[in-house]
Amino acid sequence: MLLLLFRTYHKEGTNGELWREKQLLCHTIELPWQHNLPHISCIPEGMYTIVPRENERLGKHIAVLDVPGRKGILLHPANDARRELQGCLAPVKSHTGPGRGILSRQAMTDLLDYLQPAFEQDEKVQLLILNVSDQLKTLARPGQM
Repeated sequence: MLLLLFRTYHKEGTNGELWREKQLLCHTIELPWQHNLPHISCIPEGMYTIVPRENERLGKHIAVLDVPGRKGILLHPANDARRELQGCLAPVKSHTGPGRGILSRQAMTDLLDYLQPAFEQDEKVQLLILNVSDQLKTLARPGQM
C-alpha cells in the first residue's frame, strides 16, 4: 500500500494532506523544515515504511522507519506542532494554521482503522512525502508517477 503525503511549507510549520489513490485520508501537521535537525525539523521528503506501534503514553500510533539521520519518528496525535511535536508527524481533521490543526485524536483513530487491514495482513505500507508543488506537476502530467 502506498500513501502520499503532499506538504506545504510555512515558516511556522508544515501542513500536509495524506492520500491513498484518490481518497483524502486526513490532513497532517509537522514542524517547519529546518534541514532535518533532530527535534526542530520535519523529516526529509522521500519514501518511508510505516508500521503500527503502541505504548502507554501515546496508545496506538505509527512508527516511521529508516529516516536518515533521525530515530524515533512517529505519526501520533497532536494539534500544535511547535508545542507537541519533536520531529514527528500528526494527523488532524483540518488545519487551523501553519503547523496547527484540530481533532487529532479522531484523525489518528480514523487513520489506524483505515490501515488496520493492511497491518493485520503484514502488507508493506509505504509513505511517500512530497512537496505540494510535486502534486501539481503530477496532475499536469497524469500517469507520470
